[in-house]
Amino acid sequence: MSQEIFQVPVAENEPVKSYAPGTPEKAELKKALDELMSKEVELPMIIDGKEVKSGKKVAIHPPHDLNHTLGYYYQGDESHVKMAIEAALKAKKKWVEMDWKHRASIFLRIANLLAGPYRAKINAATMLAQSKTVFQAEIDAACELIDFFRYNVQYMTEIYSQQPKSTSEMWNRLEQRPLEGFIFALTPFNFTSIAGNLPTAPAIMGNTVVWKASKTQIYSAVVLMEIFMKAGLPDGVINLMFVSGPAAGKEIFTHPDFAGFHFTGSTGVFNNIWKQVGNNIATYKTYPRIVGETGGKDFVIVHESAEIKETATGIVRGSFEYQGQKCSAVSRTYIPSSIWPELRKEIEYQVNSIKMGTPLDFTNFMNAVIDEASFDGIMEYINHARNSDDAEVIMGGKGDKSEGYFIEPTVILAKDPKYLTMREEIFGPVLTIYVYDAAKLEETLDLLDETSEYALTGGVFAKDRSVIEHITKRLVNAAGNFYINDKPTGAVVGMQPFGGARKSGTNDKAGSIINLLRWVSPRTIKENFQPSVDYRYPFMDEE
Repeated sequence: MSQEIFQVPVAENEPVKSYAPGTPEKAELKKALDELMSKEVELPMIIDGKEVKSGKKVAIHPPHDLNHTLGYYYQGDESHVKMAIEAALKAKKKWVEMDWKHRASIFLRIANLLAGPYRAKINAATMLAQSKTVFQAEIDAACELIDFFRYNVQYMTEIYSQQPKSTSEMWNRLEQRPLEGFIFALTPFNFTSIAGNLPTAPAIMGNTVVWKASKTQIYSAVVLMEIFMKAGLPDGVINLMFVSGPAAGKEIFTHPDFAGFHFTGSTGVFNNIWKQVGNNIATYKTYPRIVGETGGKDFVIVHESAEIKETATGIVRGSFEYQGQKCSAVSRTYIPSSIWPELRKEIEYQVNSIKMGTPLDFTNFMNAVIDEASFDGIMEYINHARNSDDAEVIMGGKGDKSEGYFIEPTVILAKDPKYLTMREEIFGPVLTIYVYDAAKLEETLDLLDETSEYALTGGVFAKDRSVIEHITKRLVNAAGNFYINDKPTGAVVGMQPFGGARKSGTNDKAGSIINLLRWVSPRTIKENFQPSVDYRYPFMDEE
């Protein structure tokens, strides 16, 4: 495995296009949307570089337009999991032996395909099948994923460049080997960028991967595989399959060559998988690397010195962009009684002006939630609050799934600071507010810190610098990503590496060198230029 050091292009963040009226990107995107809406596609699994079909076809409908069919995907089973594992293991030797600079070239090529000829297609697929506005698709499926590829290549070179000290008598070297076995990537529906990063971050470091995409993100996942193969990714390096969780788990977590798990999803699923790995630990050749970003109950703490419009905008955007289906979305907010009436008025004004509907109408701020199970679960929380003595639905609260899974931006006022929706992750357009006594900031900070089991994102809105400093220190363990006078969503690769602790995951920071270090196993090599010729040491001599 060659690790000569060459200078790769310096990573820079991909600019976000505006899609303003009259721009070429808007015209190109609308053409791509029309094309994807005009045909029904068949989406096979991609295993060992080949299209793999099964006897079961499943229809894909836009969450916002249930009467329209985008196409069908082929549902796999345990036999396809075995096939994917075999392909990954077969491809490993050649992929490991490939010079790192050629791996780098493949992923830099992928980034450029995404930035150019495939930008409209990946955005259109994400908008239609995952119900995202053009802006939410652009910052996710295009820009963030491009950033992941470019920065991860740069981080790889930095990792290989880190070498131990040597002397004139000895040469010390450090090799970063891929893990021994295959990696399993289990990806979520809500971010095409995460779905793209989870299998490719280990692959960049020389690993081969079995990838199970979320059933509600399959459309854009197949587009990503198309791009990977067009860029020259060798067959079998990444193998995309559409199978159930139990089918995947049965084959993967009992396989002796299982070497690592890269995950974004619910805490419950992650806990269960960690338990399976622990129960099967004697089966594996090595101790598997387990890397996961899970749930969140993300907070905003408002101080009475906060500016009203800035705070309201941060809360509304943080809570309701992409229908609140972000693990970083604002879900609970603590507002002092002294400014609550004024802040409530501004929040209500903004919420009431939100337009919701299909992403094909670019004037909409919100679209549909991802599927019926999600819709039903979110509405259950809203109805619970509507019938509770400890809470009140003060804005929104209506849902309609007759044509698409639409839920109004909803605000709940909690009388009990540990009410259900202050504690549990909802993953939808639901914000719960607790109004605290402005004179009891310290007690409220204690309450905030102990109410939730999660520690993903959070933020403070305040103008008083001493208060900002105090809250930032006091909540040091409450969030892996903390924001000052900003919404706690929208982390940018290379700027705010993303991840949380407690029950929000292993905090291995996607978009940083920290994450890539999890996918290699170092070997130190010492070469002695002056070997000893006598076993005795000087201390053994006597005068």
